Amino acid sequence: MLVGSMLDDKDNSVKIQALNALKAFSGIRKFRLKIQEHFIKVLELTSTIWDSELHIAGLRLLNNLPLPDFVYPQLRRVMPALMEILQSDCILAQVQAVRLLSYVAQKNDLLYDILNCQVHANFLNLFQSTQPGSLLFEVLVFAERLSEGRNTPHYRAVKWHYNEQSLHEALFGDQSRLADRLLALVIHPEEEVQIQACKVIVSLQCPQDVRVQPSFCQTSRSYFNNGE
Repeated sequence: MLVGSMLDDKDNSVKIQALNALKAFSGIRKFRLKIQEHFIKVLELTSTIWDSELHIAGLRLLNNLPLPDFVYPQLRRVMPALMEILQSDCILAQVQAVRLLSYVAQKNDLLYDILNCQVHANFLNLFQSTQPGSLLFEVLVFAERLSEGRNTPHYRAVKWHYNEQSLHEALFGDQSRLADRLLALVIHPEEEVQIQACKVIVSLQCPQDVRVQPSFCQTSRSYFNNGE
């Protein structure tokens, strides 16, 4: 595909145009398999060039494609870069990065690589109520999927070891302040954020097959609203 060859252009703006074009074509079934051949190349560009517009275009494309098994080794290598994009200051890039990470988190073979990925000391700032609702919602979905994944029998069958600065320790370690962040989000102005925060709380407290009920969120909201 001619558009794919433009990914090798030296000009980042040309690369971005190519990524946007591939994203448009990826919605057409007959082109999707051909575009998938560029998956690793797009991962490489996204992880090695620090350009927020390129990150957005590249990640949007990746999020519109299936995740073939052959890209797992490359995904492991670029995980730190994806985590850096998630912790950057570009909201659109952050949203796209966390969507991809949420999808990857559902793959058993990659879950440990995500959980053991190093994050900044202030990672939980992503869960502050001052963050845009669109980002908060996606970060909460990510947390729920990680929580559910680590509690599956398949994952619990292995005794995993995590780095002190890992994502696992930031979210689920003994010193994590995630619970405080979640409780604050239960009364967030945006309902989808409230509900998703409730889902994360349930995933942390209950077996994987338990599903959050609307009454749980309603109870939590009335509790905080009444100041009891």
